Amino acid sequence: MQPDTYIAPVGQAQASQVIKNSRFIGTAQGAEDADAAQGCIAELRSRYPDASHHAWAYRVGVERALTAFSDDGEPGGTAGRPILAVLEGSGLSNTVVVVTRYFGGTKLGAGGLVRAYSGTASLVLAELSRAEYAHHQIIRLPLDYAQHPHAVYLASQLGVPILETAFKEHVELVLAVRPNQADVLQQALGEVGVYGLDWPALLEAERYLPL
Repeated sequence: MQPDTYIAPVGQAQASQVIKNSRFIGTAQGAEDADAAQGCIAELRSRYPDASHHAWAYRVGVERALTAFSDDGEPGGTAGRPILAVLEGSGLSNTVVVVTRYFGGTKLGAGGLVRAYSGTASLVLAELSRAEYAHHQIIRLPLDYAQHPHAVYLASQLGVPILETAFKEHVELVLAVRPNQADVLQQALGEVGVYGLDWPALLEAERYLPL
């Protein structure tokens, strides 16, 4: 089932810590799909080509979340899976986290690695800016010129964003309407003379937009 809202990153964040001479660098950012997440991972490999490991995890998709992780050469279950556990506990969607390690010469043991990777993931996610995204219906609304100012006023009062305005033989407004706003907006438009709207025919797309 498609959720009404989700939380996702804004921009990129980094955080680091040194544990027994090993340096751990956490990087987190948004990724809308697996390809975008893999692109971020590849970019960090290029940025830190001499690092010992680039363990990572991502969670992408809104209606059905896809998760993946990699230990990148660390003992199984000590790096990627702990990063993923922290990511899933954060409530974030469409997010990739990479923890880059420069080995400092001292082995940390399985428990130490789990704490190091999960701890670095927690540090970087705490630094990450985030935004709430909500499901919207994108509606192209045709209006007479006389109706236009009334519709603009109603959209403003109801908190419905106007994404685009086109002035042709008539006026077209492209609106981003939350599903729970649709009935209220149609009723309000009817009160100012905009009748008989075929709402499904006006629907151009459905997308998530930041609140």
